[in-house]
Amino acid sequence: MTGVAVRVTVDQASPVPPYEQLRGQLADLIAVGRLGHGDRLPSVRQLASELGVANNTVVRAYRELETAGLVGSRRGSGTRVIAPPATTGVREKLAEYAHRYVTAARQLDAGDEEALAAIRHALASLDRR
Repeated sequence: MTGVAVRVTVDQASPVPPYEQLRGQLADLIAVGRLGHGDRLPSVRQLASELGVANNTVVRAYRELETAGLVGSRRGSGTRVIAPPATTGVREKLAEYAHRYVTAARQLDAGDEEALAAIRHALASLDRR
């Protein structure tokens, strides 16, 4: 099986370390089944280059995923997903994230339209990349 297209981003302004941003996004893609058993992740060099981060950032993210039992790495065949098929669906995961977002928006005293506008803006920004 060849590598699959992986869409992850790194927000350099975030207080969350880049390796953790990558680890979390890849773990989520595995959890919702966008990356399935046997799928090969991009090479360390390729992903680091695409994201503008150091190779060691991607190495650490992959190592953390390996420790969690989600991926396995072998010299010559790259890093592949070894996690079992997803048990949580996309809708459930999106609902979980939406709840977190709404909670944060309420803490900022943002109205519904402000919160929805922020989501629309984020979606449009990602679509332009």
